[in-house]
Amino acid sequence: MTPEKLLRYKTEAAREAVAQIRSGMVVGLGAGSTAALALKQLAELLAEGRLEKILGVPCSNEVERKATRLGVPLTTLAKNPVVDLTIDGADEVDPHLNLIKGWGGALLREKIVAQASQREIIVVDESKLSQVLGTRGPLPIEVFPFGWLTQAEYIGSIGGDWILRNIKERRPFITDQGNFILDARFGPIADPEALAQTLDGRAGIAAHGLFIGLASEVIVAGPGGVRRLTRESARPDEEPGPW
Repeated sequence: MTPEKLLRYKTEAAREAVAQIRSGMVVGLGAGSTAALALKQLAELLAEGRLEKILGVPCSNEVERKATRLGVPLTTLAKNPVVDLTIDGADEVDPHLNLIKGWGGALLREKIVAQASQREIIVVDESKLSQVLGTRGPLPIEVFPFGWLTQAEYIGSIGGDWILRNIKERRPFITDQGNFILDARFGPIADPEALAQTLDGRAGIAAHGLFIGLASEVIVAGPGGVRRLTRESARPDEEPGPW
């Protein structure tokens, strides 16, 4: 797939999601390349007057800066604890519409906003679809710096081959909350819900990239056009589903 085609597919998916925004909504502004295209399209609709009284809740500091530059009005969950609609991307999507997110490093805020949202729309291109989570790459796990190595050893004990995410000069990648990220490869994850519960129960883990049951729908763009996938349309236990 050429970069030009990939950009076109992502733009189409973003456009389909933004079309569901209505004036007066509180909108979660997700991180990632496809969500960034949705943010740009939202800003254009606001500038043209086709949408009004929108308040955005950014999922990262970078998204907050982009939204401010584009003129999208912002709010916080303290002021608006219920989000009408969030548009976000994903790194991997399975037939149950469960997700792996966090390759960009914003997983904790993305999950907080997703849990506060009445609807969570995920926008991806077809390359992000997977029969089993964990096939495409690692599971990001955000850990507190204090005692981070004990969390890493625990992840190793439950089958995760981990590395500490680094940036230049081998300095740890720091999240917006000041935490580290461990990228853990479990291989194909047979029971994502069970793994999510295991990680949720570990002190020292701030968040993990398994988003279970949070996506209301997934908008997928590819050579065949744009598809909207819902839980009702996906029957992974009976057949391969919409993949």
